[in-house]
Amino acid sequence: MTDDVSSATGIALLERLRAAASDQPLVLLAREGGDVEVLTGAVVDVDALADIPLLDASGTPQEVLALVPYRQVRERGFECHDDGAPLRCVVVGERALITREDALGALPTREIALTGAGFDIPDAEYADIVRRVIADEIGRGEGANFVIRRDFTARIDSSELEAALTWFRALLSQERGAYWTFLIATDGHIAVGASPEAHVSARDGVVTMNPISGTFRHPVGGATAETLTEFLESTKETEELFMVVDEELKMMSAVCSDGGRITGPRLKEMSRLTHTEYVLEGHSTLDPRAILRETMFAPTVTGSPMQNACTVITRHERGPRGYYSGVAALFTPREHVADGESTHDLDAPILIRTAYLVDGTLRVPVGATLVRHSDPMGEVSETHGKAAGVLGAIGAIARDEPAVDPDAPALDRPPLAEDPAIAQLLASRNARLAAFWLEPQGSGVEGPFIGLSAVVVDAEDRFTTMLTHQLRHLGLDARIVPWNEVTEEQLDAADIVVAGPGPGDPRDANSARMERMREIVARRVEQRRPLLAVCLSHQILAHLLGIELAPLAHPHQGLQLEVDVFGQKASIGFYNTFTAHVEPGTTSTSRASVSADTRSGDVYALRGPGFASVQGHLESILSRDGMRTLQQLIADALHPAEA
Repeated sequence: MTDDVSSATGIALLERLRAAASDQPLVLLAREGGDVEVLTGAVVDVDALADIPLLDASGTPQEVLALVPYRQVRERGFECHDDGAPLRCVVVGERALITREDALGALPTREIALTGAGFDIPDAEYADIVRRVIADEIGRGEGANFVIRRDFTARIDSSELEAALTWFRALLSQERGAYWTFLIATDGHIAVGASPEAHVSARDGVVTMNPISGTFRHPVGGATAETLTEFLESTKETEELFMVVDEELKMMSAVCSDGGRITGPRLKEMSRLTHTEYVLEGHSTLDPRAILRETMFAPTVTGSPMQNACTVITRHERGPRGYYSGVAALFTPREHVADGESTHDLDAPILIRTAYLVDGTLRVPVGATLVRHSDPMGEVSETHGKAAGVLGAIGAIARDEPAVDPDAPALDRPPLAEDPAIAQLLASRNARLAAFWLEPQGSGVEGPFIGLSAVVVDAEDRFTTMLTHQLRHLGLDARIVPWNEVTEEQLDAADIVVAGPGPGDPRDANSARMERMREIVARRVEQRRPLLAVCLSHQILAHLLGIELAPLAHPHQGLQLEVDVFGQKASIGFYNTFTAHVEPGTTSTSRASVSADTRSGDVYALRGPGFASVQGHLESILSRDGMRTLQQLIADALHPAEA
């Protein structure tokens, strides 16, 4: 607990920085309901995450708060509207604590009038964007889900810092359930918000990610078990959460030796909104800046697969994102560091539920997650709800709105997660998921394929990181190589090549990526050397074997199906828009055995001399029988005579 003396020191620091206005940076931070931290120091803008100055000139670790803009996705080779927003670092030179009670007494309370308030994109135009994304992107295999933002904007006529301090106080007093409540003021830019989502943290070698999805806007008077039950039973909301968990497990598998374990689901109950969430946890020895780079950015505000989601965002959003969907990353020196360990811990919430102030303009960016069965006007409504949640929480209600805030929080009540029916409904979700990802993941080598090597060809879907983790659990020495970097020597040296999934139309004659994947699959089949083809590569293999390809009437993005895989029933997760198709009842062609739906003719798996393939994602959390089926298909590829 902060004592009176330290709280007085914090208030004095706050008042000094408040008086200095833009001359010194001011950071206020309340983490998970704790006391208010006051930080200031030197501001340094850097080009790349690796340049964040964690050590001073003498090599001594120093504390740094970094404001990471969305444009940093360029570091991973992803597309974006580049607005030049700086990767801004506050190298902490002074810090103090203030009790929440004392902070509430020291911060201003005043009415901040808004003028010219409204969304930058009208509702009808945003609905049209939603329709185009569903038809042109999800409908053509470009991905499972995408987040497209719009901005609520207004002008203020008061001091920007005083407005931000007023809004921070409102968040501190009214908002509950926030992971970080924060104000970050540097010269020419202010961000104030209450982020519910701890995107990624690394403490003592343990990495945690916190995928959150689904937005339930509380009705007037607050949420009840009945109204929340209707939300939790929504297929759209459930599948949306599973998809973002899959996407973040891709990241966890890239940075953690043990892949990542899922715990949850849980409710994230805030004052005006409730979300559903999981927690993912694994172990890593990477530099925290590298962890942050490999986890840019949360699929809850971009989409999946991540690389193509960034391309889709660039096509459909009209301007740059600034810091929206980036992170605020606090790097804190560790007290005890062993050889080879990182010198810093990382705490990085995602920058959502945040208001930005620049040159007298308030901007509140909000986005809706678009999936195959999104309702355009429903997504419009979701952006209104999210914007109202921020504006109501900070008390920035436009003058033409009702005097009574319709999003005002209800009276204190026990958390709804404690309701037995709600708890049971949440727990029941895990019955659908793969036990492999719900159990602790060791990093030891074991399994039936010890001594064999695998090259996993990444076709721009990092499901390959999860797949590679599973391959290693089966004993294979597996490594990932991007489609445009893999060499014939690497392919020839592998005991088995795993041609991975990816976005897009497998028939596309103008795609260099598709052409290279066709070459890899064809060469391996001609050599009769072991090949496992997954999703997109399964479709490419089927086409090579003379099997028809066609788009599905309704894309299977984040869909769980129970299918027959060569006599074995398997519950598998699917993320496909296209399918290989045979006449119903077909079990073989001249070149392959076929496992297909008996009614539709959709091909779920193939096998033949030295190859096997699967349409579904055996690595997905939706694949309850993923590991068993993966082992079966690898054995089929390695030992075709036994298939």
